[in-house]
Amino acid sequence: MRTASYTLTADDDYALHVHRWLPDGEPKAVVQLAHGLGEHAGRYARFAQALTDAGYAVHANDHRGHGLTAPTAEDLGFFAEQNGWRRVLDDMALLRKRIATDHPGLPVLIFGHSMGSFLTQWTIAERGADYVGAVLCGSNGKPPPIASLGKLIARVERWRLGPRGRSPLLLRLSFVDFNRRFRPNRTDADWLSRDPAEVDAYVADPLCGFVPTGQLWIDLVGGVGRQTDPALVGRIPKNLPIFVISGTADPVSDGAKGMPSLLAAYRDAGLGHVTHRFYDGARHELLNETNKDEVTADVLAWLRTAIGHHLH
Repeated sequence: MRTASYTLTADDDYALHVHRWLPDGEPKAVVQLAHGLGEHAGRYARFAQALTDAGYAVHANDHRGHGLTAPTAEDLGFFAEQNGWRRVLDDMALLRKRIATDHPGLPVLIFGHSMGSFLTQWTIAERGADYVGAVLCGSNGKPPPIASLGKLIARVERWRLGPRGRSPLLLRLSFVDFNRRFRPNRTDADWLSRDPAEVDAYVADPLCGFVPTGQLWIDLVGGVGRQTDPALVGRIPKNLPIFVISGTADPVSDGAKGMPSLLAAYRDAGLGHVTHRFYDGARHELLNETNKDEVTADVLAWLRTAIGHHLH
């Protein structure tokens, strides 16, 4: 595997750090990767190793306010003053253009985890023809009724603390609540994985686990609220292969209970190549779980199938 990085400059002059992993030989296809909230793409090096060993090139940007893209530690957890969700989607589109330049003619698949999976849901609705397959990992379907309350609270907290303010209340309603399901808690991040070493690595990473700003929560809730909207889902290409994976102990989807609403929305939209697998007992970060090798093998097998579907 050959490892490198480069910078993309968005139309508002924001500099995006991109991780690139290449196979030793010529790649057969490209995987664009979208990471989750409160983490960064550098954490996917092990997954990238498996992908490059199988002949894929991997490109993964650190989203705005995340990882090496964030200009300073104070910028972690902040997308933009306004239209943050749209900005991040546009950043992903910019990366897709760069992939086309670097790998002309190669099929491109997209893998999104958690927040990245919600961004991916929008991406395949808006630009589905750019991809030959999509993996949604650690995602969710229709938001629960309490999400509307969360949106209201986020707006109040932004008013109270400012766009860059960090609200302990919003943190309690999200990550702290997720972790409460696994009491007694060893760390604040037990909800991510059953593997203590993986949890400890996350906790020790200075680019992980920061408190998101009030403005980011508003951006996120606005984006996540539409993932089963027929107006959005109906724009996904009907023949696009989609693989939905989740853990049955993942609090983001209420233990995968939220996933049937997403699968139903895709079915109702006439999407004919949607498959799914829910892993018993797995928590949020499937690629860092105790059964990560099984998950990785399943994703690799699905990628081969998606490429075969594209070629035929």
